[in-house]
Amino acid sequence: MMKIALSIVMAGLALMMVAFLVSAQQPPADSSMKKSEVKMEVYCPDFKEGEAIPAKFTCDGQDLSPALNILNVPKEAKSLTLICDDPDAPSGDFVHWIIYNIPLEARMLPEGITRAVSSIVKIKGQEFALQHGRNDFGRYGYGGPCPPKGKPHRYYFKVYALDTKFDFTIEEIKSGITKKILLERMKDHVLAEASLLGTYQRK
Repeated sequence: MMKIALSIVMAGLALMMVAFLVSAQQPPADSSMKKSEVKMEVYCPDFKEGEAIPAKFTCDGQDLSPALNILNVPKEAKSLTLICDDPDAPSGDFVHWIIYNIPLEARMLPEGITRAVSSIVKIKGQEFALQHGRNDFGRYGYGGPCPPKGKPHRYYFKVYALDTKFDFTIEEIKSGITKKILLERMKDHVLAEASLLGTYQRK
């Protein structure tokens, strides 16, 4: 009986050793899921994250829209959306700029985009139509920082990479596409997002 028991134990140990050697030669089951993803970024050549926005991009200057470069856009994206707002406004969140259906090829937005429902921009010799929503000044296009005197306000330039393009009706476009409308339509379509924070204080 002792010999039989010893044989069973030895056989079990041999099986465990074989299983260990096989598992040691195989990569972890989830190794393919641990690849690092490059984060999407939005960059402005005129101010860095957390810095003061130059006056030329505000109501105290030329009120030009700043140049923005959008980096590391997911390959699956079909369009980009930009929303710039001020959460420190006296009335609460105040929207300064909305562009939707931005073509992926137009990820280098130039300075001083014209204010219109549809604005034509030239990027690397190509022309693109950018669709503007209505900001909280009640206008289309960019409206720069113009806070009351006092503490500096924060301005977030937020970019969203979407797996779709919007197909708004003529009536919706004429009424003005707002941040609220866009956020509702963007649900379940955001592949990546990035933001750039700038500040501005009037003295």
